[in-house]
Amino acid sequence: MNNQENALAQKFTTFSLLRFAMPTIIMMVFMGLYQVIDAMFISNYVNTDGLSAINIVTPVISFFYGLGTMFATGGSAIIAKKMGERKDLEAKQNFTAIVLIAVTIGIAFALLSTIFMDNLIFVLGGSEQILPYAREYLGILILFAPALLLQILFQNLFVTAGKPNLGLWLMVGAGVTNIVLDYIFMVLLHMGMAGAAIATGIGYSIATIAGIIVFSKRKGTLHFVKPLIKLKEWGQSCYNGSSEMVRELAQGITSAIFNIVMMRLAGEHGVAALAVLIYTQFLFVGVIVGFSMGVSPLVSYQYGAQNKRELRRLVKLCLFWVSFISVLLFIVCQLCAGVMTGFFVPQDSEVYRLAIDGFKIYAFVYLFNGIGMFTSTLFTALSNGKISAILSFTRTFALLTVFLLVFPNIWGITGIWLAPPTAEFISSILAIALLVKYRSKYFDGKIASDL
Repeated sequence: MNNQENALAQKFTTFSLLRFAMPTIIMMVFMGLYQVIDAMFISNYVNTDGLSAINIVTPVISFFYGLGTMFATGGSAIIAKKMGERKDLEAKQNFTAIVLIAVTIGIAFALLSTIFMDNLIFVLGGSEQILPYAREYLGILILFAPALLLQILFQNLFVTAGKPNLGLWLMVGAGVTNIVLDYIFMVLLHMGMAGAAIATGIGYSIATIAGIIVFSKRKGTLHFVKPLIKLKEWGQSCYNGSSEMVRELAQGITSAIFNIVMMRLAGEHGVAALAVLIYTQFLFVGVIVGFSMGVSPLVSYQYGAQNKRELRRLVKLCLFWVSFISVLLFIVCQLCAGVMTGFFVPQDSEVYRLAIDGFKIYAFVYLFNGIGMFTSTLFTALSNGKISAILSFTRTFALLTVFLLVFPNIWGITGIWLAPPTAEFISSILAIALLVKYRSKYFDGKIASDL
């Protein structure tokens, strides 16, 4: 077997599994840093209206994240499965086709977003006061949307191709570049919102350009060849990854609902406080998402190889780490809420007070969202896009939307903070129920005793 097959087929221990997933975890955390660093610089070197503005346009960026993640996870599941079936040429052909289709679709949606930008900002909860900030930021960042799609796609496929460390160093380099350019453009050159957008866009482009160079070389497990993918396979790829698209799209919609409800209850200060929690979540959730994406090629490989015994053992290890990480994130959030908020806004501000109050309740979301996110990614890796999409839709949209519309009418702003933990708690129960229901199909029924 070649090196990549050895990498995916090896028998993992508790800590070797974490080491394998660690590059992807770090990559996703650094990816979250793009928005977090922008938010910190904008809040400190523009104003809190600028912070509110980037929170308003976050659903647009989430949509492109969703597209990229859909192509990445759905495509990776098919490619890794074909590797497990020893269909190496087909894996390369599918890989090339997915990259080309993703870029084409990304460009089309970027154009539409540009044409209807002002309308989009108002629909997402923007006001006349923050419209200029939102327009300036999104108008530039949307130009880099195709690069964002390719960045996400390549980062995931670096793992599938057995190059997780390459993706890690590229993402670290891109994150550091973004920080440095934010300082140059915003602090030294006083470019405001435009500077933040340009810095982030350049960060997106680093991994994209590197990925094109790496996969253009005709060596290694994956590289560009003449593209070929059957319509059925393309549909299956989108279907498999649809849960990730549903997750990001649903998060975008619920984020808009968050902003609209908060704007009504607490105005621009409330939206800015919400932004502090959301941007902190980008980092925390990145740990779970990174772990789930990092191990998904292993799941797909063992599924394609029909090695149910090893697949069952692998899922047990994953469930252990997801539970451990979830508890750890909750503790860190509770202990460090004041420090994290202080990075964004002064301690004597109204925004700081609102954010601290929110953290005390919102932090409970990290106890429950890990199992839901991992289970959704697991079913994607098992080529069961339907169940994955149902779980993602339920946890990121259906339940959360209902609670956001109901709870604030009962408890005011406290109801806004209560909605996400409640939705994630119910979703975690659903995730466990789905694992039990499908245990016999994927794990020979023996996983039941491990749940």
